[in-house]
This record gives sequence, structure tokens and C-alpha cells, in this order.
Amino acid sequence: MNDCLFFGLNQNPKLFKNEPNKITKLPIQFKFENENENENEKQIKQISTGCFSTIFLFENGKAIEYLRYPNSNENPEKIQIEENIQKVSVGHENEAILTIEGNVFAKGDDINPNNPKEFINISSLIEDTNDRIIQDIASGWDSIYLLTSNQNAYGIGSNKYGQLSVDSKTLPKTEKPILMMKNVSKIFSGSTSYYIFLLNSNQELFGCGSNHWGQLGLGESRKEAEIQKLTKIQNIPKGKSN
Repeated sequence: MNDCLFFGLNQNPKLFKNEPNKITKLPIQFKFENENENENEKQIKQISTGCFSTIFLFENGKAIEYLRYPNSNENPEKIQIEENIQKVSVGHENEAILTIEGNVFAKGDDINPNNPKEFINISSLIEDTNDRIIQDIASGWDSIYLLTSNQNAYGIGSNKYGQLSVDSKTLPKTEKPILMMKNVSKIFSGSTSYYIFLLNSNQELFGCGSNHWGQLGLGESRKEAEIQKLTKIQNIPKGKSN
């Protein structure tokens, strides 16, 4: 069995039963509630966590989600996800799972506002039917990004700070994936990020979204607090050769 270690404030979500607000500075081992679970489901492949949920992905392609609802003092709800999964990605209030077949199922307030607790296939919403096989995913705070097998990057969800590379006043959010850039090799974001980084096939880095603290490395954060168009990041220091 893989060792899974945790440290910090055990609050959102509460991974350790009966210790909801314990703070630990040293890593402690996570214990699944049922120690008699199938050993094949304890070989952890990936862990992704946000403010309200944590998903454990196992080598057998199944996953377990621990979901804590806002303003709830109860232990987190345990949800078994039965899919052939290759990657999971958790944002602040959204979650996405990428299946072996290249489909992406996601849920969240800005993804499926009519039923935010229900997973929907967002890859099937891409207008170009030849571009629906997904090879990578990334979750921001309330946006989800998809990288297709054709090397095209799409975004869906909130565009509050222009993190979908569109003027936020024109499009504050979208319920369908929109094309952001072609010829993309990698996508980067984070569960608490209002921004996205894209690396193109020429190894050039682009970014857009919130720049309030200069996190995109573009301009001066006070003057350019929001970068609402994918912009090439020029000022990356080159490493020293030996």
C-alpha cells in the first residue's frame, strides 16, 4: 500500500475522523475508514484536493471522494466514483475527472448551475466533434481547462478575471468549453488560481487571468490587475549552464 501523508489544518475537508480542526506540523499517515477495503484500491496513483473536497485516484482506475459541504460540521461524505479514470483535478468549488477513453466529467456551481452536485460530460459539449478526445485537465478556482488530443486548449466556467482569455464583461462565465489556444503542449493552473498558463508547441509560455499580485509575471500588478487575453510571458530568466 502507498503511504499517504497529510499535514496542516484538518478542516476543509476533514480527512481525519473526530479531529476536524487539528493542526499538525509533521506529516501523519492517512487512514481509510474501512481497513478491510480491497487492497487493490489502496494503491494510490494521484491525490487532488481543494477547499471542500479531496479525491483519491487508485491504480485500478477507481476513485474515492471525500466531500465536505460548506457550513457543515459533520464528517465528510464519502463517494465512490466508478469510472476508468486516468486523472482527477479538484478546484475550489469544482471537480473534473479524465477517463481513459478521453472523456471529462465535471461538476460545480459554474459548470452545471442547475445541478452543481451532478457530474456532466463537458468534453461532449465541445462544438468541434473531432476535438472531443481529451488528454489532460486542470482546475482553477472555478474554471476547468481541457487539452485535447489535437493539442487545442479549452476553458469552461467562470471568467471573472479573464481566465478564459475573453473580456470578462463580454463573457463573465460559460457553460460550454470555448477554444483558448491551438498548438498547446501543456496546461497549468491550481485549485485556488484565477489564472491559467499554457505552453505551446514552440515551448513559449502564455498566461491570462488574475494578476493582482503579479503572479503572471506580466507588467505591474497594480496597473494590470487582470490580463484578459492570453499574453506571452517574456521575462523568464534563463538558467545558468554548467
